[in-house]
Amino acid sequence: MIKLIVTGVWICVITLASVYFSMRMAAAPGTDDEAATSRAALEFVRGSTTTVPVIADGEVRGYFLANLSYTANTELAAGQAVPLPQMITDELYTLLVGNRIIDIADLGGFDLGNFRTAVKDGLNKRFGKEVIAEVFVEQIDYITKADVQSGGPKKGVTIAKGGAPAALTSQPSAH
Repeated sequence: MIKLIVTGVWICVITLASVYFSMRMAAAPGTDDEAATSRAALEFVRGSTTTVPVIADGEVRGYFLANLSYTANTELAAGQAVPLPQMITDELYTLLVGNRIIDIADLGGFDLGNFRTAVKDGLNKRFGKEVIAEVFVEQIDYITKADVQSGGPKKGVTIAKGGAPAALTSQPSAH
């Protein structure tokens, strides 16, 4: 008789523990309110193609065509004196003309990750805040001056080609 009672109590304990743990696992996971708020404040901004001349020995040798998009904190971006597209263009000129981050002689050695980080860090440093969350390189091409002047089809070199995640591109642009 005692075995029967102990078995019944054991079954009840196991059943209650199973129900308790299954309810705990089925409960909605906790969300980080601060992270959710910062993600909600981000907006995808599709950039336009920026043409940056390559100057060497006092003359134009060719052109970089860069198409960048980015995610930006809309609240912080709204407080900036200069609009984001103009800041992106200026930062591209700084990196490609001033700092010469891309070497024409060694296009294969171009590091896309470092380029994205340099653009993002440079912009956020100039803003004084974390306005830009991520930079997306859609395409970077190099076209020589001779190709531009020929008037025929342009035979540029694609340095980098990527794109923004599809989930972001469906959002409206701030342009």
